[in-house]
Amino acid sequence: MKFEDAEVWFVTGAQLLYGGDAVKAVDGHSNEIVKGLNESGKLPVKIVYKGTVNSSAEVSAVMRAANNDPGCVGIITWMHTFSPAKMWIHGLKDYKKPLLHLHTQFNKEIPWSEIDMDFMNLNQSAHGDREFGHIVSRMRKNRKIVVGYWKDEKVQGHIAVWMRVAVAWADAQDMRIIRFGDNMNNVAVTDGDKVEAEMRLGYHVDYYPIGDLVAVMERFSDKDIDALVAQYEKEYLFAENCKRGTANFKQVREAAREELAIRAFLKEKGAKAFTTNFDALHGMNQLPGLASQRLMADGYGFGAEGDWKTAALVRTFWVMAQGLPGGTSFLEDYTYHFDGERSAILQAHMLEVSPEIASEKPRLEVHPLGIGGKADPARLVFTAHKGNGIAATIVDMGNRFRMIANKVEVIEPLAPLPKLPVASALWIPKPDLETGAAAWLYAGGTHHTAFSYALTSEFVEDYADLADIELVTIDEQTTLPSFKKELRLNEVYYMLNKALR
Repeated sequence: MKFEDAEVWFVTGAQLLYGGDAVKAVDGHSNEIVKGLNESGKLPVKIVYKGTVNSSAEVSAVMRAANNDPGCVGIITWMHTFSPAKMWIHGLKDYKKPLLHLHTQFNKEIPWSEIDMDFMNLNQSAHGDREFGHIVSRMRKNRKIVVGYWKDEKVQGHIAVWMRVAVAWADAQDMRIIRFGDNMNNVAVTDGDKVEAEMRLGYHVDYYPIGDLVAVMERFSDKDIDALVAQYEKEYLFAENCKRGTANFKQVREAAREELAIRAFLKEKGAKAFTTNFDALHGMNQLPGLASQRLMADGYGFGAEGDWKTAALVRTFWVMAQGLPGGTSFLEDYTYHFDGERSAILQAHMLEVSPEIASEKPRLEVHPLGIGGKADPARLVFTAHKGNGIAATIVDMGNRFRMIANKVEVIEPLAPLPKLPVASALWIPKPDLETGAAAWLYAGGTHHTAFSYALTSEFVEDYADLADIELVTIDEQTTLPSFKKELRLNEVYYMLNKALR
């Protein structure tokens, strides 16, 4: 889902107590705010003003219309004046999409020498928004609250984050995930309750045997493969033993055939994410590592070994980060470098890391894999660029989904890796490796993550609120005693919540 295909509705709360002229003034101010926000250049999604609502019937009508409009990804509400909150009850009960409560006012400052009761009655967001805030809290409706003057870049930045998350949430509600093969045998953390995931997160997970993909591979001609290989030659450096005329060039061509087939399969099925499994490659020449790398860069979610939850989250992160620098990728924790305060984790996978995060032009190479029992696979080799980012995962805790997020600093490799021909990233988890890794383990986190340079903890907090799932964040302020206490308190909360239902 692209940002230009979405819109956010702006609804202003008012009432007729102060007369029609007051409502006209409210409407004029609201139009100016929406126009100013749209022209700010800070927001990724267009805001559409839907007028003032002055009664329960008007609130319900706009909420129902938003639910039924596929282009509307959320509503921003603002109480310019006093809007009695009981008139919002029925509309909020029906409303199913993201909600942002903008707590602002039309004027930036108090007009000290001019202010009178007429001004006070008309400009009372400090009053009206509290009435609205109460009813939303009483109804236990999740929403984001942004406080501040609407022209401030900081305020617009918070709105922009929520917009990106709202689009990603809308994208997830019809997300079909294709699993080529099943979950890797006996692995627990990558599996989970697919029924609950569809109810809670929108994901729909379908299994297809690898033979169905192999059948699609046979549809592509040598001409199709040649065209894609020519694209590879323009975009990547080729290792000497992979160029035309070498023994490994045929493996590059087979990788291209696999990419063509997976793209076609996903498009025909209307899927946005997929998983592979090196134990399920019957009829294929090699593990489709190059295809997975390139598909991720184009926005498809990917998870290895059947990890559908991470595949979905990689897609969601990519949607949120559209147009922002840095890149998004699937990654896996591999091995530690214990170095005191700069201890780090080497992130990689067998092959599948997105070239979106590369620090240099990727190099296309072919090497033995040593797992899966197939021919030597092609892959893009590179190291991730320096920068701060966030790694996150969603795990099934039995009675709920838990989202775990860790701020990380990606650093340059401390030395070359001449015998490890895969894409990789070296990062230091916040606040340090010992605390970050221990907290991740206490939380039950996966060895797979969705990673993004572009996103911050604000994005994952907004997403967890929309999904109404647990979130624990590991950052600069984390200490193990406080983190363990948070986990224990969360456990009590969710047990009691289940009991009360």
